[in-house]
Amino acid sequence: MKRPTIADIARQAGVSKGAVSYALNGQPGVSEATRQRILAIAREIGFNPNSAARALSGATANAVGLALRRPARILGIEPFFMELISGVEAELSARSYALTLQIVADAETEIAVHRRWWGERRIDGVFLCDLRVDDERVPALEELGLPTVVIGGPGHTGRLASVWADEEAALVETVEYLVALGHRRITRIGGLPGLLHTEIRTRAFTEVCRRLDLTRTRTVPSDYTGEEGARVTRRLLSSAERPTALVYDNDVMAIAGLAVAQEMGLSVPADLSIVAWDDSPLCQLVHPSLTALSRDIPAYGARAARQLLSAIAGHPITAYQTETAHLTPRGSTAPPRPLSPPI
Repeated sequence: MKRPTIADIARQAGVSKGAVSYALNGQPGVSEATRQRILAIAREIGFNPNSAARALSGATANAVGLALRRPARILGIEPFFMELISGVEAELSARSYALTLQIVADAETEIAVHRRWWGERRIDGVFLCDLRVDDERVPALEELGLPTVVIGGPGHTGRLASVWADEEAALVETVEYLVALGHRRITRIGGLPGLLHTEIRTRAFTEVCRRLDLTRTRTVPSDYTGEEGARVTRRLLSSAERPTALVYDNDVMAIAGLAVAQEMGLSVPADLSIVAWDDSPLCQLVHPSLTALSRDIPAYGARAARQLLSAIAGHPITAYQTETAHLTPRGSTAPPRPLSPPI
């Protein structure tokens, strides 16, 4: 499939390309009813009148797009996305490509942004992040024929290529490590429900806990923010049977959780072990430094960029599995403190 053109509009409207040109440029030569019909078709297929000259020239944009459905304030403190974008930018800049970034409120807005970018020839391809289960953006991008690389998976990507890592294996390694230390009361503070990687981690956590016969474990949903991570942690640590180990779905929540534990007078790791998903410099700057799941996130972004540039160049691409995050033990994990004998 290709970008929408004047010929596409003319064919759908049943008029000549000249009539379409008149209508798009506000010139006389067509009736008002025909003009409105042409403009409606142009909007529907994502063709913007201002892009007509560029469309006729066949020029490429030398840019790719990334629309993120996350609050801008979260992105400013989210090391994962900053590192991912740094890897993408390193690869793009070496090829004289630019990255167009836009924050969106919902899937419908994101799809509209993709249609506009593609129709106006602002971009030559896009990255799709934060994949959902049964994600409505996937069929929309397939229909557009817009070169796309999904950052995430596996599965649920339709005919779109993807770059993904094994979330399940990393989660299993983490739980088995904590169990080997002697922990039995383990709680995971998860990310946003509905995200595919959140669902994969939740399922993997449930299954490995069942296999290891852990009956006092659970996942509590959160939203990746430090504020929510702190609130959930305070509630868990105030419960009658508080967990001895907490696994957080990102580093920001883990750092907030560490602060709450210390504020409540708990010793980390003697009273509570903490593990953060996706290592970052922040994990090593706090005291104690946080045990974390480590991987080369800039390399992850760079691989996604290479895949997308290959797709733009017309080369066939498929799903690519990157390295699995590995556990890096630090000062925030240790065997749980033995229970005091009854008096």
